[in-house]
Amino acid sequence: MSWQAYVDQSLVGTGNIDKAIICGASDKAVWAASPGFSMPADELQVIIDSFTDSSSDPNHVKKVISQGVKVNGEKYMTIESTDSALKAKKGKEGLIVIKTKQALLIAHHPAEIQTPPAFSSVSELADYLIKVGY
Repeated sequence: MSWQAYVDQSLVGTGNIDKAIICGASDKAVWAASPGFSMPADELQVIIDSFTDSSSDPNHVKKVISQGVKVNGEKYMTIESTDSALKAKKGKEGLIVIKTKQALLIAHHPAEIQTPPAFSSVSELADYLIKVGY
């Protein structure tokens, strides 16, 4: 399956995601994207950096938690950030990012879809990609 087919069928095709990007986790090169959905390299870098923003200090707050993330200049409030996933909200709309071995899956869900089913849709594809080496 092509990378664009993963965006179109495995993400947007679920009905839980309305637009998505799959890009390289280290080089930020876009492998596939929904029409009109893009992120500048500096916005991608903030997300990439969030996966390694950790500290043994129990009072440490990740930068993406305190400052949020941006997608095409629109600010989203980060509601959860781990070493491999990020969830952010702007009103009822949401952003799900999951890092696999080589890729970032960045998916936007519309206001009428709640975050848990959107996250599940992205997780299913991420789990598959990890199993096949991506």
